[in-house]
Amino acid sequence: MGLLAAGCALHEVEQAPPTLPGTFAAPRIGTEASWPGKNWYQEFGSPELVALIDQASSDNLDLSVARARVAQADARARQAGAAILPSVDAGGNGNYLAGHSVNGSAHETDWAALLSASYEVDFWGKNRAAARSASRLADASRADRDTVALTTLAGVADGYFQVLSLRERLAIATLNLNAAQKLLDIIQARFDVGLSNPVELASQKAALATAGLVIPELKRQEAEALAALALLLGRAPEQFSVESRSLDALFEPTIGSGIPAELLTRRPDIFMAEANLKAANADVLAARAALYPSLSLTASGGVQNPALNAAVISLSGAGPTLNLGASLTQTIFDHGRLQAVRAEAQAKDDELVAAYKAAILSALGDVENALSSVSRLQDARALQEENVAQSERAFDGATLRYKAGSGDFLTVLEAQRTLYAARDQFSQYRFARFQALVALYKALGGGWQAPTTPTKESR
Repeated sequence: MGLLAAGCALHEVEQAPPTLPGTFAAPRIGTEASWPGKNWYQEFGSPELVALIDQASSDNLDLSVARARVAQADARARQAGAAILPSVDAGGNGNYLAGHSVNGSAHETDWAALLSASYEVDFWGKNRAAARSASRLADASRADRDTVALTTLAGVADGYFQVLSLRERLAIATLNLNAAQKLLDIIQARFDVGLSNPVELASQKAALATAGLVIPELKRQEAEALAALALLLGRAPEQFSVESRSLDALFEPTIGSGIPAELLTRRPDIFMAEANLKAANADVLAARAALYPSLSLTASGGVQNPALNAAVISLSGAGPTLNLGASLTQTIFDHGRLQAVRAEAQAKDDELVAAYKAAILSALGDVENALSSVSRLQDARALQEENVAQSERAFDGATLRYKAGSGDFLTVLEAQRTLYAARDQFSQYRFARFQALVALYKALGGGWQAPTTPTKESR
């Protein structure tokens, strides 16, 4: 009967592969062969960043939570897989009986030592589908953990670059303050000999104060960035510090974008959405199989006293015993409960089909945005550098002419403001470039690859 019914078992419907574009729309910045590796953060050339990321990998609390969720999902998968095989129990019992009546007294000791086994014949694949669902959910949990890890490591890199950028801007603000002070000294000297007027002196003092106001704000932002970075490392902000002072020593690696189809095996969030969808497919099968009859087999054997205790024939004395049983169950009326369970499972499957497609589109959008950002920032590099160089030249020239008495103060003041803004803008531009590179690494999966072999629970 089992062999005949096995042909009636329900089977999963494979999801059609999504249609993806052949190439990304944004300009490529590398070759297909240079797809990000697992240790992508090492390519920035900072041993300190590598050490911080290693610490986050082991101590970040969000990652610890994700690892615990994986352990829970694995345990649930083992629980679900246990239903596929028979369960075997060992038991013993003893019972002493005694009584007295007008007919006399009697006593008896009944005992048994038995092994029992039960097995639900999985005609329709309900238990196998439940086990597949739990195994796929365990895979999804692992992918979720890897997504958290990728997000955390990218956050550490961004936080580290932000700290260095703020320190660099703080150094620039200090240089600007010193330059403003030197210009004020020149104006003061000219004012003392009657070559400058009070308006020029007051204006430069205001410019000096404005340049000085930037410094406390940058120090506040630096302290907040350090605290945020410490939390990503699973550390308290107190006594935490970063040694590097600027972005100068860092490299800007070249990253290849590959082709869109590779994202399906390179992004843990896409793999998680696919695993959740496969789990939902298995849940639909289990819900459908629950509508069909279920057959359970039971057996127990051992030694007991009395050897057989039945309503018609009893065998006194200790001896071997064997009990066999089978039960066939078919739901006749449950007010549509099983049909509602199946409808819920089907609706969940439809939901996760849409979620899977959305995850793919989101990944494509992430890569396009990151590629575009890196490309556009690269296009602006020469203009940014030229802006700083010409601003410095204009300020130096205006200052020399004013000191020599051949230039006006408003030209110097405007050149000073332009230079300050150009220097700070260039520092923020450099930070934006590193941010864009991290975003691209993250969008391309950060070296993650889908597992090529199934997990132990799904074999």
